[in-house]
Amino acid sequence: MKKLYPKSGRVILHVDMNSFFASVEIADDPSLKGKPLAIAGDAKQRKGIIVTCSYEARKYGVKTTMQLWEAKKLCPKLIVKQPNHERYRLVSRAIFDLLRRYSDLVEPVSIDEGYVDITDCQELGSPVQIAEMIQKDLLNTLDLPCSIGIAPNKFLAKMASDMKKPLGITILRKRDIPGVLWPLPVIEMHGVGEKTAEKLGTIKVKTIKDLAHANDLQLQSVIGIRGVQLKERANGIDPRKVDPEAAAVNKSIGSSITLPRDISNQSELLSVLEKLSANVTVRLKRKQYVTKNVSVMIKYKNRETITRSRMLENPIVEPHDIFKAAKTLFIKNWNGHPVRLLGITGQDLLKADHAFEQLSLFSYEKEAKKEPLYDAIHQMKKKYGPSILNIGVQDSSPEDKKKP
Repeated sequence: MKKLYPKSGRVILHVDMNSFFASVEIADDPSLKGKPLAIAGDAKQRKGIIVTCSYEARKYGVKTTMQLWEAKKLCPKLIVKQPNHERYRLVSRAIFDLLRRYSDLVEPVSIDEGYVDITDCQELGSPVQIAEMIQKDLLNTLDLPCSIGIAPNKFLAKMASDMKKPLGITILRKRDIPGVLWPLPVIEMHGVGEKTAEKLGTIKVKTIKDLAHANDLQLQSVIGIRGVQLKERANGIDPRKVDPEAAAVNKSIGSSITLPRDISNQSELLSVLEKLSANVTVRLKRKQYVTKNVSVMIKYKNRETITRSRMLENPIVEPHDIFKAAKTLFIKNWNGHPVRLLGITGQDLLKADHAFEQLSLFSYEKEAKKEPLYDAIHQMKKKYGPSILNIGVQDSSPEDKKKP
């Protein structure tokens, strides 16, 4: 069996659940099996957005981020259900508990995918046999399909798992890169989104091969230092280890401040929250995360402390979005007494490169239009300091509405 494992290096699996939300609903209600099913943000409204859908629905052209009315036009018999996030979280825990039976080195990446390092699991069988056992175990135990990539590092394992869906098992070795990965359009590479692909196109990087051979200085000029990292990935280089503690460490990112004096003026407190929002954004972006849950901590003069949180419809990272959520929580829960400490925390974090799948079409288009503004603000603050510009907050009070 040792011959099927490398003498040096790792063997890593990327386990990716197929149409996770839809599959969970089908497992819960077997009568849905074999039928076109979609999970939509608001199934009662025509403007609802498809979050995910079964493969039977995909045959009709239904896909993620499509508007519900459009999906029903393509597939009149489409069955639509609203997301049940609590159910999905419970099933996700069961999935990762099952994976830990095979290896202690399991790193969840999101609710429905994760990495498993099986380098020291030779007694269980070959890498392919272990992947087959995991796949069958998930089907027999939870009635959930998955695709699995087998590779010497995390990047290649992720790319491999995307190649055969549903219920695929794909091996991707470094020697396979020129023939399998390099011919692909760069947009199909994990870690490259539409905006990055557009920027790469300006320096004639169209395929993964182009990226693998691109000039470092040109890459840095269009997408910064991340360009060199992507070039390494395109050449199959990814030194990241499977870290079981990564999920625990990155469950939340926050910022708090003990005020120099107890403050009871709402305007001043909101100004503090605005600065904390900016701090949280910086930390999230540094670690390439977005948040789906914002919490606010308020500590009063008498040391009484309350923490309130709010689940969000879509993942966010920009300071104005974090401030908007925090401001709503603060105004709703502040009792008017003097405040000694304020804090904001982003929870239920997602890797930024996974988050686009959970954005609604409307939010995506809205944020895309704002991107040039964000870039301009970022450059001004970088050049002149963080206090040069502050985000304005509009209060729709009757007095404001009367002003010309």
